[in-house]
Amino acid sequence: MTGKRFKTIAFDGLLKNNPTLRLVLGTCPTLALSTAAFNGIGMGLAVTFILICSNVLISLLRKTIPNAVRIPAFVIIIATFVTIVRMVLDKFIPSLYDSMGVYLPLIVVNCIILGRAESFASKNKVLDSACDGLFTGLGFTCALTLIGAIREILGAGAIFGYTLWDFKIEFFTSSAGAFFVYGLSIAIFNAVYSKIENVRRSKTFALRIMPKPDVSAPDNLDPDAGNEENANATAEATAKEVK
Repeated sequence: MTGKRFKTIAFDGLLKNNPTLRLVLGTCPTLALSTAAFNGIGMGLAVTFILICSNVLISLLRKTIPNAVRIPAFVIIIATFVTIVRMVLDKFIPSLYDSMGVYLPLIVVNCIILGRAESFASKNKVLDSACDGLFTGLGFTCALTLIGAIREILGAGAIFGYTLWDFKIEFFTSSAGAFFVYGLSIAIFNAVYSKIENVRRSKTFALRIMPKPDVSAPDNLDPDAGNEENANATAEATAKEVK
């Protein structure tokens, strides 16, 4: 995989095709689990792990899985890794396991994972698919953590469980507050992204219309040297005529 290909995949997963803030996928866990930043990180990392593993396995089997049963095959592969994540969290991080609740097993049918499996992993090489899963998952994680941090700070006056102040706005811990923060985050993210894209396109367009330098003549020619040669030739011709 070339460096340019790597940058394209990373840019798409984190910004251009951010699953939460650009494509508006995985809305249910985003709204339900963004009450705290820790929950957002937990769900995001779980989805990232499942994305990487499922993308790699689907890419390895892309030429083996029959086209007629590819979706059921994808679901079985994803469900296997979801079960592994559930068992690990239940054993080592029971508090996070309990906070995720029903949304953890529902990762099996998460449209982010199914979408990347169908549109990317089933058509690309293993390394490309692994990178796509990594950066798509990180984009999802960053979005959930950001929304969760905003809601936790404003709604509970804390961040990652540490109290910042006693001031609280309970609206941000409610369902309406989740929709409000999510919608506002989407609007701000897309406005900033569109502005950056417009600036980048303007620079690209300016570079394309700039006149190219004339390379028909060698760069090392000195105009004064040329004039001097012409003057010498004229003087020699005049001397011959006089003789």
